[in-house]
Amino acid sequence: MTHAIRIRHRAGFSENLGNGLFEGFEELIEEAGPGVAAQHSSRGCAFGDFDNDCDIDAVVVNMNEPPSLLRNDVSSGGHWLKVLLIGVKTNRSAIGTRVVARYGTRRQAQEVIAQSSFYSANDRRLHFGLGAETVADLTIRWNNGTTETIPNVAADQLVTIREGAGIVHKQKFR
Repeated sequence: MTHAIRIRHRAGFSENLGNGLFEGFEELIEEAGPGVAAQHSSRGCAFGDFDNDCDIDAVVVNMNEPPSLLRNDVSSGGHWLKVLLIGVKTNRSAIGTRVVARYGTRRQAQEVIAQSSFYSANDRRLHFGLGAETVADLTIRWNNGTTETIPNVAADQLVTIREGAGIVHKQKFR
């Protein structure tokens, strides 16, 4: 007879200090609060803005117990931009499409993916933290290879972009 061993551990939580890909992270377990410090046997995690307060929250799938919602209630005061893609010639969910946001001297790239972790899927709305910048230029490479560029997109809103049509909807949050 085989028995599964479930080891409980606390989640890892780090802040990117912005100095480079592999050298700028600081562990922040105590600062993150009791939800991160609590020990669980977990197998999946999904990220998204679950409460639409313009920051990224997390849901952790725990074994044999309810999931943990780790709400991010810390405001950085920075600007942000959310992008929701709708495919037309590609798949409607735009899975596999890459968006590059350029703002100031920086750029971020994200792809729409179907899953993120074991039995978990992230929010399909891509979230870009823009810091002090109030506009971004977006380059979208749809998964069929076509590219669209949308310049001067204002920060602090969700924009819905339909393949071939550009921005079709804008939404501000509280």
